[in-house]
Amino acid sequence: MKQSLNAKYWDNRYLDNDSPWDMGQVSPPLKVYFDQLINKDSSILIPGAGNAYEAEYLVKNGFTNVFVCDYAAAPLQNLLQRCPEIKAENLLLEDFFKMNNKKFDLIIEQTFFCAIDPSLRKKYFEKMNELLNTNGKLVGLLFNDMTLNDDKPPFKGNMEEYKAYFKDIFKIKVYETAYNSLKPRAGRELFINLVKI
Repeated sequence: MKQSLNAKYWDNRYLDNDSPWDMGQVSPPLKVYFDQLINKDSSILIPGAGNAYEAEYLVKNGFTNVFVCDYAAAPLQNLLQRCPEIKAENLLLEDFFKMNNKKFDLIIEQTFFCAIDPSLRKKYFEKMNELLNTNGKLVGLLFNDMTLNDDKPPFKGNMEEYKAYFKDIFKIKVYETAYNSLKPRAGRELFINLVKI
């Protein structure tokens, strides 16, 4: 890959408003999932969260232990401006793959996986597993779309490829095409609910 996907790269994309994946709202499939959650004290991480509308939705609906990780500062600042209720200490300006000081009950995937270099996909699932508490869950959306990019985010991929990365460390609760995606993404998103083995 020619372009280094480092913090500077991502900061520049946000500062230039070059984020076509940004829906400007909580993803509908995730909103439906969040509305079913009962324990509002669960520790929740949203890595590579970008503008983190999911975090904003959770916090504004009473979830008290929501963490956001991104190594670009601009989207974290955007979130804090929109949602001053979120604890500033829960905004983690760091590399997800280097996190090692906290465990979570739930990790939310929303356009992080398709933004990382595809060579890191197996490591992604291994790190998710490492950061989850016993019986913790990885829940969210993955693109099931081979028409996306080879050379820049969002990267293409499909459900069979992904399954090979996590089959030994997660059990599948849900792994199917999302029925309630936003129209531009209809039929192209997998809803995943994976439980740590």
